[in-house]
Amino acid sequence: MLNVLTVTFPFFALVLAGYIAARRRWLPLESISGLNGFVLYFALPCMLYRFGATTPLARLLDFKLFAVYLLCALLMVALVVRTSLNTRVRWNDAAFGALVAAFPNTGFMGVPLLVALFGAKAAGPAMLTIVVDLLFTSSLCIALSRLDGADEHGASKAARRALRGVAVNPMPWAIVLGVLTSATQLQLPQPLNQTIGMLADAASPVALFTIGAVLARSQAVAAHGHHAPLLLRDYLPVALFKLILHPLLVAAVGFGAIALGVPLDHFALTMVVLAAALPSASNVSLLAERFGADTGRIARIILISTAAAFFTFSGAVAWLG
Repeated sequence: MLNVLTVTFPFFALVLAGYIAARRRWLPLESISGLNGFVLYFALPCMLYRFGATTPLARLLDFKLFAVYLLCALLMVALVVRTSLNTRVRWNDAAFGALVAAFPNTGFMGVPLLVALFGAKAAGPAMLTIVVDLLFTSSLCIALSRLDGADEHGASKAARRALRGVAVNPMPWAIVLGVLTSATQLQLPQPLNQTIGMLADAASPVALFTIGAVLARSQAVAAHGHHAPLLLRDYLPVALFKLILHPLLVAAVGFGAIALGVPLDHFALTMVVLAAALPSASNVSLLAERFGADTGRIARIILISTAAAFFTFSGAVAWLG
């Protein structure tokens, strides 16, 4: 366990550093969107491209593992929406609560963390979960968030808007380009390869710092909003679902499938279970703000899951590793 904490501590320490910097205004809140843009549009796509280009196709195109993770994501969304809806939490807030319960922070945190723990072979299964969450989980939850007005056209419009968001998100395209490079054995010119490498090397520390800054900004935005005081039961169970139920569900479905004879790779499934054990994706707070959900509730879920994941994720690694 101590060996695991030695690896995970720097990752969570960088998140804390970003949180403190934004909280104390050492980093202006207005600059966080620029920092987030650098990670999302430059550094992180280069890191994902590099992993995609150097990962065997069999690990990137594991459709059975894809189906297991997708099924668990859909079950998580259904469960959280069903248990969240009440007189205070309506479809918009319930849908984004479901998104933070089913969408781990695999891109900004999970890929570099799992690679640091288990080596480059962990990247393929982790990137597979990114594709599922960007294409299906996010689109479904955004569509569900529009059901408050009982307007089917509003839901379909939100679904189209979500798909457009996926289309302009560089992360899945970076993975696709990496897969094509791996399949064709394409060799990039050395200057271009070095440029991609430099941006890829910057992805992990800047992304982790940005997670903390985004969390601090989300809290600041929520503090200036006007809503009734948040009740513990409206956000704590969702954080627990993310950290405990989500990985247990993926493990139960995946290892259950193996017991029934489905030829799933044990190592790849373990990486997907650990991806599910990661804290909630921090960029969901930005989506929630854009769609008018309760950012205070979403920010608290992400903050609790991120802080507690230092212990729960490390424990999951020690247990499964």
